[in-house]
Amino acid sequence: MQQRILGNSGIAVSALGLGCMGMSEFYGATDEAQSLETLAAAHDAGVTLFDTADTYGFGANEELLGRFLKGRRGRAVVATKAGLVRAAGAYQRRVDNSPAYLRSACEASLKRLGVEAIDLYYLHRLNLETPLEESLGALARLVREGKVRAIGLSEVSPATLRRAAAIHPIAAVQSEYSLWTREPEQGVLQACREVGAAFVPYSPLGRGFLTGVAAPGAAADFRGQLPRFSGENGVRNQAIADTVKAIALEQGCSPAQLALAWLLAQGDDIVPIPGTKRVGYLRENLGALQVRLDRAELARIGAALPLGMAAGARYTEEGMKGLDA
Repeated sequence: MQQRILGNSGIAVSALGLGCMGMSEFYGATDEAQSLETLAAAHDAGVTLFDTADTYGFGANEELLGRFLKGRRGRAVVATKAGLVRAAGAYQRRVDNSPAYLRSACEASLKRLGVEAIDLYYLHRLNLETPLEESLGALARLVREGKVRAIGLSEVSPATLRRAAAIHPIAAVQSEYSLWTREPEQGVLQACREVGAAFVPYSPLGRGFLTGVAAPGAAADFRGQLPRFSGENGVRNQAIADTVKAIALEQGCSPAQLALAWLLAQGDDIVPIPGTKRVGYLRENLGALQVRLDRAELARIGAALPLGMAAGARYTEEGMKGLDA
């Protein structure tokens, strides 16, 4: 398995990680046995970065990962997040970056995961009520206490990242990045490289849209609420999925493999975390590591799917809370 480094932390991880969110929430029915099988298959294939958050399934996702990690902790790098607070059974959220909340959230995550330290701990979203110095100060204390190895940020602006890095080293930034969400190229990627942080793209397959798995207007789960999947936006965005499929056919790979190979080629500091709860999709995704795209091919793909091509916002208004903070 190819390895990459999580920024200035020195932590080595597999070039492709595994996003675990869908195993507990948002993407249809869940099946613990199926998810544990997929986690084991990923581990056996050399995947070492496993990404979760305390809000996924209201703690259930961390508990699932914790059950899987028993006896496997040595080779697994665990990333989780705190800062998004939701009521059970609701999508509505608030952002809490207060030191007291972050400490209690970390203690709860450690217990659910069954680990002594979290390898990479992200602020899931940022708000304006708590000074960044206080939030990072709280996380820095957790690092000094040995409960966290490295600090990350999620969905932050370049200015916020630079300001944060001046307070404490930031190992990674996690934001949505894919062939239909290229906004990180407008400054966040450059800022990551300036401060020595890795970039971790989530939803690198456009929540299944780029692979053709999630057709416009057909999503019966969380995706059905998202502006890009519905109505006129969904119809317009079908052209993006069609383009990815056509180029993948030329390259002799699947659309998922093309999308991931393109991301991997954007820099050795990029570690995508495609999420899946099925072994078949996992293996397909890992096949992207064997796809080679030369400069001309990368340029052609970029020109065919330019920044801003996607119609509609990434999230609903509620989901946009704390983005690009």
